[in-house]
Amino acid sequence: MTGLPKFAVVAPVVAGVTADPVWMTEFARHVEDCGFESIVVVEHTVLMTQYSSVYPYDQSGRVEIPADCPVPDPLDLLAFLAGQTTRLGLATGVLVLPNHHPVVLAKRVATIDALSGGRLRLGVGMGWLREEVEACGAPFDERGRRADEQIDVMRLLWADQPEGVSHHGEFFEFDYATCHPKPTGRLPIHIGGHSRAAARRAGRRGDGFQPLGVSGDALTELVALMREEAQRAQRDPDALELSLGHLVTKIDSDRAGRLAASGADRVVLAMPPTADLDEARDVVSACAQRLALTS
Repeated sequence: MTGLPKFAVVAPVVAGVTADPVWMTEFARHVEDCGFESIVVVEHTVLMTQYSSVYPYDQSGRVEIPADCPVPDPLDLLAFLAGQTTRLGLATGVLVLPNHHPVVLAKRVATIDALSGGRLRLGVGMGWLREEVEACGAPFDERGRRADEQIDVMRLLWADQPEGVSHHGEFFEFDYATCHPKPTGRLPIHIGGHSRAAARRAGRRGDGFQPLGVSGDALTELVALMREEAQRAQRDPDALELSLGHLVTKIDSDRAGRLAASGADRVVLAMPPTADLDEARDVVSACAQRLALTS
């Protein structure tokens, strides 16, 4: 239907199925066959059985993913799914950026994009779980500054510079480095988060913004801030995509139209935490029919 945004489906990590190759193959192929734009996978490098950090997206302050839940590496999972599908977009939502060295990450991301034919969208966030970020070696309170430099480093390495590129920053440095393969085009980096810092980062460095856990006036303010920051950086704010969340069981064309009218280019749909593959496929099929993605 003309005027509706694109639709992405988040793999149901809480169901404990995203490390099951058969389950994920069948699920991703069904999402593709139903006409959805992309599949989205989450990241936690480690989860903690005890932590003092406050999860910002639930009133309990506790993350809904059990510590013993299988949470596969998102890039490895997307590389696997790239080989099981043909046109489905592949996205992280979100990759915890401070957990990764940007030089290594640039190689991994570009490789998946090249091998998938340009289907990757890199959604990144700063992470809320201090214990996880620090276990991966990054100072939690420096993760914002590191993230800005990480994005710059990846873009630098992806640029076409036959003589190599050099970088001397606060956290990373190298000289005359080349990184191949290159992404197939400009690989989109979308910034996820609920803070003003996330909105500013999306405006300055992102190709899109996925506000997490915000709505109403707070959402309007963050989107306006992203656009203002883009203009300050002499970037076109209209070129930045906005992805908003919804429940796959609740979305319909009317609600999608209202989200599009509020500026959404994409709706990222959360699945119910079912491990029953037939039930999951039925939920996806019903959603596709409501949105007229399939005939």
